[in-house]
Amino acid sequence: MDVERTALPGIGLRYEFETDRGRRMGVVTHRSGRRELVVYDRDDIDSTSECLVLNGEEANVLAELLGGARIVERLAELERQADGLVSRQVRIHTGSPYAHLTLADTQARTRTGASIVAVVRHGEAMASPRPDFAFEEGDVVVVIGTEDGTSAVEDLLVNG
Repeated sequence: MDVERTALPGIGLRYEFETDRGRRMGVVTHRSGRRELVVYDRDDIDSTSECLVLNGEEANVLAELLGGARIVERLAELERQADGLVSRQVRIHTGSPYAHLTLADTQARTRTGASIVAVVRHGEAMASPRPDFAFEEGDVVVVIGTEDGTSAVEDLLVNG
């Protein structure tokens, strides 16, 4: 699916796409964190038939409902396609030695051969976290690698 991204100077960004049923939709992200979910008129693509305004928290909840689990579904499909590749979800519990430390601090890939590919925080999936990403208690870390590698990352995050 093609998503068109348009900069809106002074406002933010607009993302637009067409559904399988031929409806044009868009999301306008404002610098303030506000989001507008827009459904364009069928007869006039420059006019909207519906516009739902969401604050940042509401947008995060909607994103979770629509797609938070999608990253896990994609990883499961990847796992089925690649023999020997597994995914594992590891929760950062209270007292974890890596709560409030960064991904770089774990040296997970170097130490285990497995990769941390996403972190789910408050229902929001953050794909490809950067080395300076700091873990918080309650985060769910998504790990890809061999069975041994993903088990080693789990042990690392739980026990240090």
